[in-house]
Amino acid sequence: MISTKTKFLTLSLCLGAFMLSACASTPMGPTVLVMPPKGKSFDQFSWEQETCKRFAEDQVRGAAERANTTGILAGVGTTALGAGLGAAVGGGGGAAIGAASGAVVGTGAGAVASGSQQNNIQLMYNNAFMQCMKTKGNLPAN
Repeated sequence: MISTKTKFLTLSLCLGAFMLSACASTPMGPTVLVMPPKGKSFDQFSWEQETCKRFAEDQVRGAAERANTTGILAGVGTTALGAGLGAAVGGGGGAAIGAASGAVVGTGAGAVASGSQQNNIQLMYNNAFMQCMKTKGNLPAN
């Protein structure tokens, strides 16, 4: 029989894994290079760059939180599924093993989903930033 302490430790590790699996974040800035056209002052270009960064941040606001929520829900769902299957097959001890197995699978699935969402969020940010900078006459670097 699995002790209460072991169950608590397993649950704690599972919850920690859930938190790590949901790790998408709002981009810190663009990953594309834009250059000012000939004759534009550096001060003007810098002002436009800051304006366009704020515009891009507005376009992706909330996307990281939504991705993280989805990752956490996937992890919780697979843990519950694993616990249920484990309990059905092996009783209380099987539930703990099933929950741990579900947490491992859920963490992996959540990490893959978060990584994919992070790339999508950065792409949306870059697109909004480039659109803004181009409307102000700036040029993408080749």
